[in-house]
Amino acid sequence: MAGTTGKTKDAGWQMGVRRTLPIAAEDAWEFLVGEGLPLWLGHTSLGDRAGEPYVTEEGVSGELRSRTDGRRVRLTWRPSDWSHDTTLQLTVLPAATGATIAVHQERLADADERERMLTHWTAVLETLGAALSDASD
Repeated sequence: MAGTTGKTKDAGWQMGVRRTLPIAAEDAWEFLVGEGLPLWLGHTSLGDRAGEPYVTEEGVSGELRSRTDGRRVRLTWRPSDWSHDTTLQLTVLPAATGATIAVHQERLADADERERMLTHWTAVLETLGAALSDASD
């Protein structure tokens, strides 16, 4: 399977999507960990210390692995109908035209799950982009 898109030697299947939005990186971060949290993670609260668990009203559970305020959150992510955890990372990067929001997910089960997550996170970034555009108007 060497050379298969999304397949890694150590982390199984992975995927990444990103979108650059015309908003300051600091404002994007505050939105993502504040009122925008339900748009990407679900209805829950997210702690600030590694090891803190979370469960969303939508049935996703996991635990915070690391959080660098203003920059990145890394956590385990598992919908209730999955038998395995994945690792999800959300990063905010300053860009020339605003902020880039990047989503990376690894430890996916197979190519089909990778494709489903690419579709899911692409839609999530579209939703976040629309919400952030509305918030800045």
